[in-house]
Amino acid sequence: MGHNDIALIGLGVMGSNLALNIADHGYKIAVYNYTADLVEKFQKETPHENAEAFTDIKAMVASLKVPRKIIIMVTAGKPVDAVLRSLDGLIEKDDIVMDLGNSNFEDTRARSLELAKKGIIYAGVGVSGGAAGARKGPAIMPGGTEQSYGLVGKILEDISAKASDGKPCCAYMGTDGAGHFVKMVHNGIEYADMQLIAESYLLLKRLGNFSNDELADIFSRYNEGELKSYLISITSKVLAEKNPYAPGSLVDDIKDSAGQKGTGKWTAISGFNLGVDLSLIDSACNCRFSSAEPEVRSLREDAFVKPISVNIDKEELIDIVEKCLYLGKIAAYAQGFALYKSGSDAYNWNLRLGKIAEIFRGGCIIQAKFLNDITNAFAADPELKNLIDAPFFKEKINKCLPSARKVAALAVATGIPVPTFMQAISYIDTMSTPIVGANLIQGLRDYFGAHTFTLVHNGETIHHNWSN
Repeated sequence: MGHNDIALIGLGVMGSNLALNIADHGYKIAVYNYTADLVEKFQKETPHENAEAFTDIKAMVASLKVPRKIIIMVTAGKPVDAVLRSLDGLIEKDDIVMDLGNSNFEDTRARSLELAKKGIIYAGVGVSGGAAGARKGPAIMPGGTEQSYGLVGKILEDISAKASDGKPCCAYMGTDGAGHFVKMVHNGIEYADMQLIAESYLLLKRLGNFSNDELADIFSRYNEGELKSYLISITSKVLAEKNPYAPGSLVDDIKDSAGQKGTGKWTAISGFNLGVDLSLIDSACNCRFSSAEPEVRSLREDAFVKPISVNIDKEELIDIVEKCLYLGKIAAYAQGFALYKSGSDAYNWNLRLGKIAEIFRGGCIIQAKFLNDITNAFAADPELKNLIDAPFFKEKINKCLPSARKVAALAVATGIPVPTFMQAISYIDTMSTPIVGANLIQGLRDYFGAHTFTLVHNGETIHHNWSN
């Protein structure tokens, strides 16, 4: 008879920290890694009275109470499939396998369907918070069946972060790939959020000529107001960090090339597949692509006509950049939550958008003060089509738009690239403009391809015999 409450496979940094978090909360956990060195490292460096380490997966599975609950914490893709193959024949009907990695939600849907044939419950569970979050309490977005959540929900809620009101940052999302879909879009919003911060940094540095220490103070000031968030807080810390490897600030010694692991790109693709405008997230992904070759970009520095220089009051600059950043944040979250709504409808998940905002309030990378406002917006109107329609955000947009337009004009005039800022303004303008030129596009499509169009005056869809 098994004695361990749950198992975890994959003792990398995230897996080890999560295992210790579970053990800290009084649950008996069995841990395993396919390479023995990480098992030995875990035993030597982080021994815990509630954690039992195994180098034999069969013995690990045998140590579990029934129904067995197993967490997979490995790299997305083939490694997940390899773990599932290693469990084949060891687990049985009503056992639960939870993938807490960043798997593509479509893969999770397929795996759920396949394992369901054997009566095994497969749950895709989104986790955000990085290594520190895994250890101290992340935001958790569980998918799977309601039955599975009934069996593992308390464990996940116990180990999750807690919001300022004490509520766990964990809630059931929906069937099959819902949890991983929610995490994927979270990461897409994160991409946009970071790019908006980077563009703010560029504007302040180049137009205001602020030192890195001054910039750290500015972002610290931003973090005391409406922009209060995890990412703004650590921006201040990164900018303040001195370089232990060479003279000056560390940020100036970091190569100007941003990496990515694919979740932002997956979000953008889902936007295209579901027909949702994700222009800010798309822009943020494109910026990472264009950042890939800083050396080549440097060769073109003097290739084109130099932009003009401008003088602007430094305090005014700090203020208008803050407002532009807040507007961009609203637009990014509006797009992300629009994708949640569309995905929920397309895959029959019944995602609760207010609940998603609620669990993002603590533990996760995009945790921010204004997630309380998003939670309140959906509480007031559960059928809210777009965040920009909520009275609270409508008021904020109107407050920020004049400053954002001024920032955009300054950026264009001085040659500072702020594509995501531009997309934020364009998104608001597009979503509030009755005629956006699509009528002409439909006319062109019908002219060359007989694709038809709909007449405004009577709603009839026709192909027109063009006279010239």
